[in-house]
Amino acid sequence: MEIYAVIMAGGVGSRFWPRSKEKKPKQLIRIFGEHTMIQDTVKRLDGLVKPENILVITNKIQKPRVIEQLPELKPENIIDEPFGKNTAACIGLASILIKAKNKEAVVITLPSDHLIKDEEQFRNCLKNAAEYASHSKGLVTIGIIPNRPETGYGYIQFDDKEISKNIYRVLTFAEKPNLSTAKQFIESGDFLWNAGIFIWRVDSILDEISEHLPDLYEGLQQIEQVIGTENYEKELVAVYGQLKSISIDYGVMEKAKNVFLTKADFYWNDVGSWEAVYEIAEKDAEGNALVGDVYTENTFNSYIFTPKKFVATIGVEDLIIIETHDALLVCNRNNAQDVRRVVEYLKMNKRSELI
Repeated sequence: MEIYAVIMAGGVGSRFWPRSKEKKPKQLIRIFGEHTMIQDTVKRLDGLVKPENILVITNKIQKPRVIEQLPELKPENIIDEPFGKNTAACIGLASILIKAKNKEAVVITLPSDHLIKDEEQFRNCLKNAAEYASHSKGLVTIGIIPNRPETGYGYIQFDDKEISKNIYRVLTFAEKPNLSTAKQFIESGDFLWNAGIFIWRVDSILDEISEHLPDLYEGLQQIEQVIGTENYEKELVAVYGQLKSISIDYGVMEKAKNVFLTKADFYWNDVGSWEAVYEIAEKDAEGNALVGDVYTENTFNSYIFTPKKFVATIGVEDLIIIETHDALLVCNRNNAQDVRRVVEYLKMNKRSELI
């Protein structure tokens, strides 16, 4: 069994403005510790996937920084999509590129911007899923055992009858629920958080794309015919321009019959907003997480990031304050998901220097 990994790294992280920009988005910045999120993602695969078998799917704007941050990977393993067409196209493209190298490869597909602790447990979980996927046609995903009724994550319902070592059949996928529904999910005991991590044989996922997304499969076949030729780039652009934007979850996983999961209880967080960063960060006695030169008085439960400028806060609480060289964000923690609206406004008003 030869394992490959596909790291999806084309997002812009608009909820992390103003630190996250198109050229240097969330996955390419240091939010926790000394390394960027994509560097941590690659490091977590040590001992499980050879560096030459790791592919990163990104875009032309971000590709130079990805190459710079991941010197352990071959530059040709950093693949840029000509257009962002959601995860089904991204995974399809990676699959045909891997198939050209190894038709029987087992592929782990994962986002580039999640926080995962207990790395040994994470690798063991992936290895177990890969072993099951290698001798079955199954599509395997990871379900995180929830510790709270979270409304920011999707959920997976599973049959609790174990069909192999820590492998269970998936019954349904559920979108992000409201709080009362999330509580019902937790109480039922048969719902797990959807981590967006997939494990399958390369031929298995291509067969499923063929069945459920025939237009995408037809386009992939066109690209596949010119891999390694001088016509590859031209054909890639032509085909991608015609593709529909659809997620692998909606396009394949929710429709396929042979979908399974492995349960995991390692620490996982998709770090979807500044509020998530605040929740994870170390805090002082007043509940504040401070980065930089900060003076606080009667300030509580706030996240303040200001590495290059002195900031003082007096008589405030539940704030997110992010200062960069060209922008300042002040936001109530309860509105952290709305930061993307700033990016939408800037795009609409052609303020490209700020995005």
